[in-house]
Amino acid sequence: MKCSNIPVAQTILASCKEKGVKHVVISPGSRNAPLTISFTEAPFFRCYSIVDERSAAFFALGISMQLNEPVALVCTSGSALLNYYPAVAEAFYSNIPLVVISADRPPYRIDIGDGQTIRQKNVFQNHIGYASNLKLDVNHSKHKIERYAPELLDESQQQIDVYNENEINKCLEFAVRNKQPVHLNVPFEEPLYETLEYQRVSENITSNETVAEIDQFDISDFKKKWASAKSKMVIIGVNGPNEFEKETLELLANDPSVVVFTETTSNTHHKNFFPSIDSIVFPIEKSSEGEKLSTLLRPELLLTFGGMIVSKKIKAFLRANKPQCHWHVGIHRFNNTYFSLSNHLKVNSNSFLKSLYATYLPVASDYFSFWHKTKLAYEQRRARYIKQITFSDFLVFGLGLPKIPSRYQVHLANSSTIRYTQLFDLDPTLEIFCNRGTSGIEGSTSTAIGASVHHEQPTLLITGDLSFFYDSNALWNNYIRNDFRILIVNNAGGGIFRILPGKENSEKFETYFETRHQLRARQLSELYGFDYLEAQDENSFLKQMDKFFAPSSKPIIFEVFTPAEVNDGILLDYFDFIS
Repeated sequence: MKCSNIPVAQTILASCKEKGVKHVVISPGSRNAPLTISFTEAPFFRCYSIVDERSAAFFALGISMQLNEPVALVCTSGSALLNYYPAVAEAFYSNIPLVVISADRPPYRIDIGDGQTIRQKNVFQNHIGYASNLKLDVNHSKHKIERYAPELLDESQQQIDVYNENEINKCLEFAVRNKQPVHLNVPFEEPLYETLEYQRVSENITSNETVAEIDQFDISDFKKKWASAKSKMVIIGVNGPNEFEKETLELLANDPSVVVFTETTSNTHHKNFFPSIDSIVFPIEKSSEGEKLSTLLRPELLLTFGGMIVSKKIKAFLRANKPQCHWHVGIHRFNNTYFSLSNHLKVNSNSFLKSLYATYLPVASDYFSFWHKTKLAYEQRRARYIKQITFSDFLVFGLGLPKIPSRYQVHLANSSTIRYTQLFDLDPTLEIFCNRGTSGIEGSTSTAIGASVHHEQPTLLITGDLSFFYDSNALWNNYIRNDFRILIVNNAGGGIFRILPGKENSEKFETYFETRHQLRARQLSELYGFDYLEAQDENSFLKQMDKFFAPSSKPIIFEVFTPAEVNDGILLDYFDFIS
């Protein structure tokens, strides 16, 4: 098996193999040739070629999200690396272990006017778990080092090997253990394409990963507070599928003093849970008895799990109506979202809840029953509302979401898409994902395609028009399966801006905020080999949905056109109607 003759490339190859980093997304370039040659020649690795580095990074993020393991990114020097930044930031806030490996010029070639050179050292410093700038090998192109930077020869190749190997392994260990993105910046001097027969570089690569167990913690104080509180709110944020055991969910669901709020991205379901948070909180704001209802909903104790929360309403509510204490349970870093965090227990969620309920006797409370009646009422009103409204974004989601076949993997774009989806119940067999770390509109399509590659069932991406066109290079991809589906809700602009406070109907608003356009996806579908469907009213939408999910020889884009002028009114009227 061939690999680069440059020592640091060989060490990276060996270390990635030892740590099980077997998926490598490569963007073309020359400076990264030692890495490209080494990874693509080794049968252990599965390599993917994605030209656009921004799309490549989100594609890798999707693979990592799906497999729950580190995925490597390899790029050439210069601005190529900067295109990774949006996905790196998303990975940082979503606890996804991307391993960025960037090729760089030797240090003596930076800031002298050479092409494709930028200051790559610590370029992600504010949004990275661990970063290391490796040292240039001095036994490769030694004559150039002697000419341009002879001081580098003061350190032996053996010393450099030890330093680089230690840094590479620290970096990979951090990604594996902490589920965070990491960055290895690797300087290479020419020649870049010479190879030799691969030999194992190191036998000393070990893993130090540890997992915190619940018996390491004394939770007696937590048990006492939990037992005495008559109003306990549980909020479950972003979670992967099946992270909670059925037994654990039953403990929460059958406690009369507990209200469990979930979101679409929680991937957590029970008939006693509350999956549409805004449908509870919005009517409180509109009610003449808002102060009384806020007091009734305000929890004595708040318990949270998982990652980011979509609902702005629950954030605002809990910041204004703070619980007496707030515990967050989970092994990853957590943000003090509600400005009331009192404890962060870095333990397994299921173990914590089982221990919490081990000797617990439910306290008498009407906290659940009161809000459960409210939930049943808004569900009935929502069903009536859908029957009386005209074709719109709201109707597309209300009629379309129940049509998704069971066991699909569903990826949601940000902005309007994720917020509309929060208002409706979903089939519990669906696996839901969304890039909520930074909540940006870029990269949703690339992420969904990456995640689809290793999923047994078909994948559906639901996206708005701006998010889709923004990431259209995602379709420049050789790994799109025939069962991949994209549903575009095209309202000719950024429709969400119409429901924000302070908007005004003017040419400037339409141009600079809403960003009105006349783009359609048909031409992109033809360019990239997709079948294409479209609809502009309720009848054609329902008719095309059957075709959309039918087996096909090509992936399919279904573009649904909705009227921008009425969408915001229908959404806002919904909250008046259920109130």
